[in-house]
Amino acid sequence: MRSLLTPTAVRAIGQILAVSYPLLALSAGARSIYQLFFKPGVTDYFPPTLSAVAAVIYLVATVAFVIRKPWAWWVSVGALSFEMVGVLLVGSLSLVMPEVIGRTVWHDLGIDYGFLPLIQPLLGLVWLFWPANRRLFFATATLP
Repeated sequence: MRSLLTPTAVRAIGQILAVSYPLLALSAGARSIYQLFFKPGVTDYFPPTLSAVAAVIYLVATVAFVIRKPWAWWVSVGALSFEMVGVLLVGSLSLVMPEVIGRTVWHDLGIDYGFLPLIQPLLGLVWLFWPANRRLFFATATLP
């Protein structure tokens, strides 16, 4: 049986990430800016602040994917790990206590965004740990 993770599949994952991360950064950022500064009647600033945090994480991951340096690989892994924990924690809490979490990018495990916030960090970590891609980041350094 052939593995599902072929070089072609990993390349496709990279192309998906190249589009989805900047798009989600823009979308989550616009959502939080609107809710924080322009939406009338907002009394709870926790949900838009969480969306702003998500937007920053998406932006950091986008930039770190492009820079092929060892430190950028570590930044990417850290950002995606933080994102995964955030999605699971905020998403789970929003299912149990929706009145506390409110509507964020990560509520209900990213349902407003087609669960992309849940799937995206998994795909990103697969892409980052793929040996050929990892070599691109560590080409001039020794692998840790």
